[in-house]
Amino acid sequence: MSHNISNNDSATDKILKSSDIEKLKKEFLQYVEIEKGRSLSTVSNYDHYLSIFLDFAKIRKPDEISEDIIRNFRLWLNRQSSGRGSPGSGDSLKKKTQNYYLIALRSFLKYAARRGITSLPADRIELAKVPERSLDLVSTDDLSHLLAGPDTSSLRGLRDKAIMELLFSTGLRVSELCSLPRDLDIGRDEFSVRGKGEKVRVVFVSETARKAVKTYLDKRKDMDDALFVQILPNRKTYPSSLRLTSRSVERIVEHYAIKVGISKKMTPHVLRHLFATDLLRNGADLRSVQMFLGHANIATTQVYTHITDAELGKIHKKFHNKGK
Repeated sequence: MSHNISNNDSATDKILKSSDIEKLKKEFLQYVEIEKGRSLSTVSNYDHYLSIFLDFAKIRKPDEISEDIIRNFRLWLNRQSSGRGSPGSGDSLKKKTQNYYLIALRSFLKYAARRGITSLPADRIELAKVPERSLDLVSTDDLSHLLAGPDTSSLRGLRDKAIMELLFSTGLRVSELCSLPRDLDIGRDEFSVRGKGEKVRVVFVSETARKAVKTYLDKRKDMDDALFVQILPNRKTYPSSLRLTSRSVERIVEHYAIKVGISKKMTPHVLRHLFATDLLRNGADLRSVQMFLGHANIATTQVYTHITDAELGKIHKKFHNKGK
């Protein structure tokens, strides 16, 4: 009996090892969505990166993936334009972007190995070294001017004030902000949000942000379920959903940055950075900030320590050993 099982396993392995790579890619994407629980956006990105690789490699079987193919693919990626992606037409694709392709490919190879399918080991693909991330943040005065930028005599201004106050108060990602429902219990100083990887975390709201959101909601006349919506005055017909998109919120923040004269790039993500550095400057520990931001890995949060370290250095130079 055991002999027959062994023969069946061998037959299955043989089928898998000769499987069409497009079929394996499809099964991998289903695995990423269902077993790994990744978002549809992540699945779509993996599909894109792997499709680009397979189109380049011109292979039909997983065991045809070789180190030579990977090396040539990396050279090809490095010579792509950061714009349209055609070779030699501009600045090369950023190392961080190149790594997205390699990460997707490594995950695919790990899946193949888990299935018992012969291919290149995932650990033979090394990620490109990327420059240490730096944060070019605005000053506290600029932040104050930004938050005071909206004209709160109008519904649009009340909405925009509430958006920016809530972003700075909670450290929400812009996608998380846009997904908030209108019936959010803003009377409390905390609420739950579903972030990356469908992970739920608690965020905390300042009194200033709570007041701004409440004032905005009190003036709303529409019946849309979204917390933050488009404002379309003097219209007889409306779209099925008025919910703001991430790009709309980005434009709102950019608009007020220009209005108050902030020269540095200002985005919702910069407000998230400011939220984190404000906590660290005032004594919060890194692990707590990680939880506030919803980072899966504390290494992602550690980028903010460079800001506070630099400020500590300035304090040291200003005050240390001045008694001589």
